[in-house]
Amino acid sequence: MNTEIETFDNAYPNRDYTIRHIATEFTSLCPKTGSPDFGTIVLNYIPDKTCIELKAYKLYLQAYRSEGMFYEALTNKILDDLVTVCQPRWMRIESTWKGRGGIRTVIIVEYQMPGYDAPVIPAFYDDTIACKM
Repeated sequence: MNTEIETFDNAYPNRDYTIRHIATEFTSLCPKTGSPDFGTIVLNYIPDKTCIELKAYKLYLQAYRSEGMFYEALTNKILDDLVTVCQPRWMRIESTWKGRGGIRTVIIVEYQMPGYDAPVIPAFYDDTIACKM
């Protein structure tokens, strides 16, 4: 995957605030079957010095359409990539996957900057949204 994630300067670096991006049409490939997996990716983060630019983020997510990865690895890789690029104070990625065989999967991974005491931010996962997938 060769898509660069761009950032821009945070206009309010002295204030904690949460940014939430919800990508409802995420697609990747099952590494076992090659069939498409459909999910929602929710990115929540408290920026430090930089914020993630949305068009670049969209293109980054779209690059997964041809990637074969298990849900767990994919969700952790997104977190690692985004943390590396924007170095947030706190970040959470939630991936919610359309059911297969009656089983839906939700993966939640988090990062917290060392020494930063993150506020409690409830998870986004909403069963009513997931049921519509």
